[in-house]
Amino acid sequence: MRAVKNLLVLYTGGTIGMLETAEGLAPAGGFDARMREHLAQLTDAPQVQWTLQEMNPLLDSANMQQHNWLAMRDAIVAAVDAGHDGVLVLHGTDSLAYSAAALSFLLLGLAVPVLLTGSMLPAGAPGSDAWGNLCGALRQVEQGLEDGVQLYFHGQLLHGCRTSKLRSEAFDAFAALPRHREGERAAELPAALSYRQQRQPVNLAVMPVFPGLQAGHLKALLDSGVQGLLLECYGSGTGPSDDQALLEVLRAARQRGVLLAAISQCPEGSVVFDTYAAGNRLRGAGLVSGGGMTREAALGKMFALLGAGLDVNEAERWFALDLCGERA
Repeated sequence: MRAVKNLLVLYTGGTIGMLETAEGLAPAGGFDARMREHLAQLTDAPQVQWTLQEMNPLLDSANMQQHNWLAMRDAIVAAVDAGHDGVLVLHGTDSLAYSAAALSFLLLGLAVPVLLTGSMLPAGAPGSDAWGNLCGALRQVEQGLEDGVQLYFHGQLLHGCRTSKLRSEAFDAFAALPRHREGERAAELPAALSYRQQRQPVNLAVMPVFPGLQAGHLKALLDSGVQGLLLECYGSGTGPSDDQALLEVLRAARQRGVLLAAISQCPEGSVVFDTYAAGNRLRGAGLVSGGGMTREAALGKMFALLGAGLDVNEAERWFALDLCGERA
């Protein structure tokens, strides 16, 4: 851990910098001046040298897409190459956990800390948590952080790919749930997964298992050109294993090169295929276990692996290993 001396504040939009418009709250520029004005009024302001960069366009994070993740990755790598030794990303809360997870895998091997934060209410709104979260994040940077991606919110420092948004209104909106984690740590990372590796957008889908899920539902989804499917299973990784048509749809998709992965839809769940025959049959149809990974982590990992151009066999191998603490 080391203190950051030359911080980039990457402002992507989100509630923290929103202003009121005729249509309601919307992202607004000029946050650099607002941030400097607020810090100048504090007697105990964090003593961190920082520069703010605005992403273009600024986003309500409900509009976050894969190409925005790639743009953030590019901006962070360029900042580090230019001499910044830490990055603070200001981000909306709707997709904050997704972006933290995606960046965790897009920035593997980057030897600086990357911290994300945001707020439930805009800076300047009565009773807002914005300045508290921002100043708290700056103090974390000032005190020193480990390399890698983390998330700071409501006084908590959270792992970048273990965090989920649990509440839509409370200030303590984010938490790292105690999901069971078990996975062999990768001995080393291949060049294909380095932060230097450019990525491409990937057609990914998430489907929850539910009573009434039909083979036709999955077939229609998989036939749309999906390259990776994240199946949110019951409990320890079970699903309708007596539906031979559904299993055949999965088997055919895997044979044509679609990455199929399973996670538990339980907030404190983990996939252990060997527990039930129903889980074993899903594995036999071509699914790889996501262990105790969250949806955000599993989706971000699939994106990073397939976006690097790995074939399905290589992607499966690395998906099953722990790359940055997501499984172990």
